[in-house]
Amino acid sequence: MKATSYTKIALLAMTMAMAACHSHKKVVEETPAVQLTPEQQELMKKVESQEQKKVSFLSSKVKFSVSVGDQQLSLTGNLHMKRNDVIRLQLMAFGFVEAARMEFTKDYVLFMDRINKQYLKAPYYYIDFLRNSGINFNTLQALFLNELFQPGKAELTDEDRKKFVSSSLGDDEAIINFEDGDGQTVKSKMFYSWLVNEQTGRIKMANIMYRDQLRGNTQMNWDYREFRPFAHSIIPTDILVTLTMPEKEIKLGVKLNYMNNDSDWETRTRVSDKYREVTFEEMLKRFMAL
Repeated sequence: MKATSYTKIALLAMTMAMAACHSHKKVVEETPAVQLTPEQQELMKKVESQEQKKVSFLSSKVKFSVSVGDQQLSLTGNLHMKRNDVIRLQLMAFGFVEAARMEFTKDYVLFMDRINKQYLKAPYYYIDFLRNSGINFNTLQALFLNELFQPGKAELTDEDRKKFVSSSLGDDEAIINFEDGDGQTVKSKMFYSWLVNEQTGRIKMANIMYRDQLRGNTQMNWDYREFRPFAHSIIPTDILVTLTMPEKEIKLGVKLNYMNNDSDWETRTRVSDKYREVTFEEMLKRFMAL
């Protein structure tokens, strides 16, 4: 990652830390609703462009690169998405054998180890790094398609938009911050930031942080490194996801190729009775051994 990217990540983390300090003040005094300036309103409109939302189906060949500590892994695979319904990632071994599958729906996540016939199917809150990062289906869909989001909301209302605050960094860049709380008492330790291009409204980087003074912070960073036209839109085709936890860091590179809008595929995976249910830690160990 370039040095400038590290600087941007630091800026995002700094703004979230400032938001955290501000949130403690809200406990003792009520803060009036934020009134967005005309410039901020215009920026929000650009970022919320409806162009991305024209993508109903997306299928693509994918190149994955994964690193956990000193372990590194490169795989090919497939991505299938149906808007507001499912995201599926298939990992291939030797280029033609499906080794693993990850399926995200609105209600659950499904991880399958095809080689060892193991699986994990559970609600999002069951898996620590998803729960601590505030990740659910709507969040993942927005992250994959370069869209702004609010946790727990499928669509943003005018009232929701008032909770976002933006500030210009110069050089056509701005940071948008969102603190998950009600403005009077702090209900969450989650903080969200987006680095955006002020001219295009395109998101260049998204950062999600879960603050825990006892166990340490967990944060997930999505760095959008390349975009291409697709279905009358521009979507990210080269993404680096960095999940930083107190005891480990996981990096996932995702590159899309040969994209199409194929809709002729089953949107749900049925787990055979021959598969054994395992924990997420077991699944991760098997995944890195592929």
